[in-house]
Amino acid sequence: MKKLLLASAAMSLVAAGAMAEGEVKLGLLLGYTGPLETLAPPMAAAAELAAAEVNESGNFLDGTTVTTVRADDTCIDGSAAQAAAERLVTADGVSALVGAMCSGVTGVVLQNVARPNGIGMISPSATSPALSTVESDGLFFRTSPSDARQGQILVDMMRDRGYDTIAITYTNNDYGKGLADSIEEAFTASGGTVTIDAPHEDGKADYSAEVAALAAAGGQVLVVAGYIDQGGRGIIQGALDTGAFDTFVLPDGMYGESIIDNIGDAMNGSFGDAPGSDSNGADIFAEMSAAAGFDGTAAFSGQTYDAAAMILLAMQAAGSTDPKAWTEHVMDIANAPGEPILPGELGKALELISQGVDIDYVGATAVELIPPGEVAGNFREFEIQDGKIVTIGFR
Repeated sequence: MKKLLLASAAMSLVAAGAMAEGEVKLGLLLGYTGPLETLAPPMAAAAELAAAEVNESGNFLDGTTVTTVRADDTCIDGSAAQAAAERLVTADGVSALVGAMCSGVTGVVLQNVARPNGIGMISPSATSPALSTVESDGLFFRTSPSDARQGQILVDMMRDRGYDTIAITYTNNDYGKGLADSIEEAFTASGGTVTIDAPHEDGKADYSAEVAALAAAGGQVLVVAGYIDQGGRGIIQGALDTGAFDTFVLPDGMYGESIIDNIGDAMNGSFGDAPGSDSNGADIFAEMSAAAGFDGTAAFSGQTYDAAAMILLAMQAAGSTDPKAWTEHVMDIANAPGEPILPGELGKALELISQGVDIDYVGATAVELIPPGEVAGNFREFEIQDGKIVTIGFR
């Protein structure tokens, strides 16, 4: 069936005039400001790298050029994210969205912009478990795994280190609550004790009250399911200042060099995870990104390259930039069987698709999609040692 679909798409490349109008626009809806603003630049650069690779090949939809357009979803302000997405769709005329960045605003954009306008979107970083069952009309996909899996991974890491009691603080939104619930459920099921599971708000100047409550509850380690450039960092600084905790568990929203830049050597010994794999594709992408002048090991950068690449390959398979058409081909191009496609091979993939040959997009993060259109996922396990983030394994 997959081969028939691709063969049909290859024939339609000649027939459908609307698909090769000369330019297709790809919206990069990410949190360029807000609590993850230090993560957004390499993510956007990764998507732009995929677009540039496709353009250089000249193989996309009879020479159609891909143009990227950035828009700020702020990560946490649903109204701002909706307005930014609406501008991308109505004013800029994008045919797809890479994004949004955080779970809450992703849900807003999906329901209020993508579905009403029939625009497909692939988020590289929205991880809330709630998005696995959301109504999407087949328009929503993601290249990062659900926090239902991340919670179990983090618990395995803590239990392997011998922790029996933990405290949890989480940013008070869909992402933080979903991840905290996943961690608490898995840790309790493993026989451990969660002393407190408390929310915090982002954007505060003082977290002394929250830190005092966490300290009073106690625990061998503090899990901070927050944001690296906002409340999560504030909680950690407050805990260190008061001596409440000295070791922190850092989920994906807390992964990045800025935590070390802002807090320093006191972060040594803390550990956590971020989506990632030790695949050949990950190594290739790291080399490509370094040559392009950005850090391909930054959180969600590989996932963003993959999101952009999958959109463009699905358009090629559909023979159209129409979202209603290309979204029907995402699962086909992303999964076996087919010719494996790694970073740097997008031109080859486009040519194979045009010839009616099956492809299996592996990409930078060993992509394999499961229903309803998300990855089961692999995670990079890291620890901060001597002021540096050190990868110590993959799970």
